[in-house]
Amino acid sequence: MTASPLTQSPTRPSSDASAQLERLIDVMARLRDPENGCPWDVAQTPATIAPYAIEEAYEIADAIDRGAWDETADELGDLLLQVVFQARMAEESGRFDFATVARAIADKMIRRHPHVFTDETTAARDDAALMAQWEARKEQERIARAETGALAGVPRALPALLRARKLAARAARVGFDWPDVEGVFAKVQEEVNEVGVELANGDRDALEDEIGDLLFATASLARRLELDPEACLRRANDKFTRRFQALEAILAEQGLTPSGRTVDELDAVWNKVKERERAGKTRSA
Repeated sequence: MTASPLTQSPTRPSSDASAQLERLIDVMARLRDPENGCPWDVAQTPATIAPYAIEEAYEIADAIDRGAWDETADELGDLLLQVVFQARMAEESGRFDFATVARAIADKMIRRHPHVFTDETTAARDDAALMAQWEARKEQERIARAETGALAGVPRALPALLRARKLAARAARVGFDWPDVEGVFAKVQEEVNEVGVELANGDRDALEDEIGDLLFATASLARRLELDPEACLRRANDKFTRRFQALEAILAEQGLTPSGRTVDELDAVWNKVKERERAGKTRSA
């Protein structure tokens, strides 16, 4: 008889990993000690430290993007600290403890991977079949939590572009989507035109609404192209930063700064920076 997927134990972590995790939990308990702990840590609440978890997640993404693996290990530790911190405060208030957190995620992973942890098999072990199985399991969990509707469970606190991508993907699962990429691209163009109309009208509230629609449509286009809109924007931010710093360097060689230069002067230098980048790519190709 196959063991229950909720009680099976996959490969256990090394004894050192277990010991270090226990040590971290003990460190947090010491920091939160009302009498001998750190006053700052003792004063914190789940709400006051919640923003740090988001910040740490972005710092992990940045370190990975740069291939800074020593930094990545450090940043992962910072995020793990946030988990331990929240679990400690929850334990103090009698809600749950770290073991509850670890048990819940282990159970969830086993439950969502029956093709790995039980004799249950999918019709095919290809990516599409496994993704469909994953989404079906998540839907069952949402129903169990009394969450209804295709958009249930998409957190409002997500970064706006990421949330837009997830909302559009959820709607697409129930057929609310364009039949092809061209339809999404046409929607982006339509939203650009509507922004132009509101620019002419001078209605700031309507303009905010239309720019939001444009960003949402752009996120939907990225989704259909299997691109991450957040990653696309991060890349654009990095490119702008690189080019603007190069612009400043060119002006500095002439004893100048961007301040006081005309738009035409700055545009000319900007185009020079772009030409240098293109020439550099051609040489490296």
